[in-house]
Amino acid sequence: MKNEENILQQRNIKPTAMRLLVIEKLLKQQYAISHKELAEQFENADNVTLFRTLKTFLEHKLIHTIDDGTGVVKYALCQSGCNCKPSEQHTHFHCSQCQRTFCLTDTEIPNINIPLNFKLEGINLVLKGRCDRCN
Repeated sequence: MKNEENILQQRNIKPTAMRLLVIEKLLKQQYAISHKELAEQFENADNVTLFRTLKTFLEHKLIHTIDDGTGVVKYALCQSGCNCKPSEQHTHFHCSQCQRTFCLTDTEIPNINIPLNFKLEGINLVLKGRCDRCN
């Protein structure tokens, strides 16, 4: 778990047992995952501890949330060096068949001009269709 410890330390997160287990699971994910899906991967996970771990990861910008329109918040790892600024955000793809949501890190969100005196704090662009596995 040396790699997991390094990732946490780079974001100034103390590597507790639960944090190490969660980062290990997130590193193996190919798509964004909900709190419930993550909890199901642990035999005896305390939901409160898991929620606090995710909250800590969010505060330290290790993960980001995705609102894919399903009503369930999903989580995915941020890229190295990301600070979750609008200029660093990327698009997501939600599969209408398998319900998985993928980060499209190579697809930037297009530049959008916002009205004068508006302050942009976040962007959420979700493409919808069928993933390669379901198509």
